[in-house]
Amino acid sequence: MILDRIKKPNDIKKIMPDEYALLAQEIRTFLIKKISENGGHLGSNLGTVELTMAIHLSLNFPDDKVIFDVGHQSYTHKILTGRWKEFDTLRKFGGLAGFPKRAESDADAFDTGHSSTSISAGLGLVKARDLLGQKHTVISVIGDGALTGGMAYEALNNASKLQSNFIVILNDNNRSIAENTGGISKYLQSIRTAEGYQDFKVNLQNKLQRMPMGNEVVDHLKRYKSSIKQLFVPGMFFEDMGITYLGPIDGHDIKAIRKTINEAKKINHAVMIHVRTTKGRGYVPAERHPARFHGTEPFDIETGLPKKNKKKAGWTDIFSTVMIKTAAKNDKVVAITAAMPDGTGLNRFKNLYPDRFFDTGIAEEHAVTFAAGLAVGGMVPVVAIYSSFMQRAYDQVIHDVCMQNLHVVFAIDRAGLVGADGETHQGVFDLSFMSSAPNMTILAPKNKWELADMIKYAIKYDGPIAVRYGRGEAYDGLQELRTPIEYGKSEVICEDGDIYIFAVGSMIATALDVKERLKKNGKQCSIINARFVKPIDTEAIEKACDKAKLIVTLEENVLCGAYGERVRDFVDSLDKGIKVINIGIPDEYVEHGNVDILKKIVGIDAESIENRIMEVLNGKKKT
Repeated sequence: MILDRIKKPNDIKKIMPDEYALLAQEIRTFLIKKISENGGHLGSNLGTVELTMAIHLSLNFPDDKVIFDVGHQSYTHKILTGRWKEFDTLRKFGGLAGFPKRAESDADAFDTGHSSTSISAGLGLVKARDLLGQKHTVISVIGDGALTGGMAYEALNNASKLQSNFIVILNDNNRSIAENTGGISKYLQSIRTAEGYQDFKVNLQNKLQRMPMGNEVVDHLKRYKSSIKQLFVPGMFFEDMGITYLGPIDGHDIKAIRKTINEAKKINHAVMIHVRTTKGRGYVPAERHPARFHGTEPFDIETGLPKKNKKKAGWTDIFSTVMIKTAAKNDKVVAITAAMPDGTGLNRFKNLYPDRFFDTGIAEEHAVTFAAGLAVGGMVPVVAIYSSFMQRAYDQVIHDVCMQNLHVVFAIDRAGLVGADGETHQGVFDLSFMSSAPNMTILAPKNKWELADMIKYAIKYDGPIAVRYGRGEAYDGLQELRTPIEYGKSEVICEDGDIYIFAVGSMIATALDVKERLKKNGKQCSIINARFVKPIDTEAIEKACDKAKLIVTLEENVLCGAYGERVRDFVDSLDKGIKVINIGIPDEYVEHGNVDILKKIVGIDAESIENRIMEVLNGKKKT
């Protein structure tokens, strides 16, 4: 097997060119097998095998730098840097990360996980290189989907001023940019990148500018050249910005990509190389269903079907159903997503109400302000965004929605620990940063029925409001307890003792487990479903303080600035000497791994909470 010869960075250069096709095939077979067993990002990685091989053949690691936008297409890069023998640990606790990670390899230039950041980061590396007098190559690889994010254009705007080499590779796998116009494009590409042409252009311009009327002649020639290019050359948008555009070229042609990269290295400013690839290439189910195989759970290779059949409805499924039913009754309800119609459960809404569905692309900031405009215009916008991506629109939430007290509903999916995607995707900050905005109301459901009730409540509410819920199967316990939602009011699950547990959303199930554990220790506890994270139910907390000797808050969010912190502040203000324990995510990033393992590591599992409570009750630990 050719792959056996890849033991460290740059080993691919020992492979003969006539073996490249076989190596690409081996990599695809390897990826399909491993991802079918452990899950992960498949389609994007299958589509960039040859592109990544060509990059590795053209660069020298770790001196040269490559930054993969988002990073979900970096598996081949990990393989070619000798990490393929560790792939059984991919996305598992203590194993390989599903995204580039500098702590994992010095061949990973920048930690990524969110979209549209690679050009900014690459530009920073270029300027650092130039200031330090270094000579290495920097390449940012960005997909056409990521190019919908405004940050990419902010970076391109700055990159256009560069006077040193910087290569951006645009991986176009969705036919969203102009197709190759044929021989004339290739011809113009070759003469623009030739050393003789570049030297001629610079020398001619310098000589003309020293002549009388020379500047006018130069301007005239530039306008003439641009008008000709507009007829024949794709990518003139980039050219007009001052970025040399090369392509489009076949992203599965290693020889062509290598040649273009080597030509691009000669240019002393920013260069955009446009390659065309096929997402899911080499595996028919992934080619036919790219969305399903973007990020996939373990699957059967023969059929492409998931190995585990879903038995219970997921949080996202509940949201999807409620949105459809609500939209049928209220024609002012509109749905917005940022490139995640499938992930957020809005595909069915899109099919039934196409005129009331908006996909902004990977542009969360625009999505939120767009929703604000819809709200001002009289609609009821529901913005469905993953928790970790919601962070990207923090300014818009504060400035454009909350400051105007607009009725925008935020459906915050994938909240809490999400597991295998790691630090960049753990949804553990939303309660803190959303709570900091005046006028914002935040709810968290205990089970699937309460999620349905909260979405309906939020749509009828008047003002900024967020409902945050987790990933995967929705909790279906406590079905019998479905009290109406009243603004700012919590819900009593049980009152059986003087240890009062105030739990937020997903932590209700954990609280019930803690209750049973404490009972075995001879301790009784009461459980309150917080429901509202903002505002907190001060009346319920004050009543609890009349009976409690210990109050415990549970939330799947960082402790700083979240629910527990506000509860503690309120209890302290009562000056009754009641002890408070805040349980949540510590002030650190949580790595990738199984959610149950991660909960134990950060101390929000039932056993850890029981131990913490008992230590405080026994005087062994302060609150």
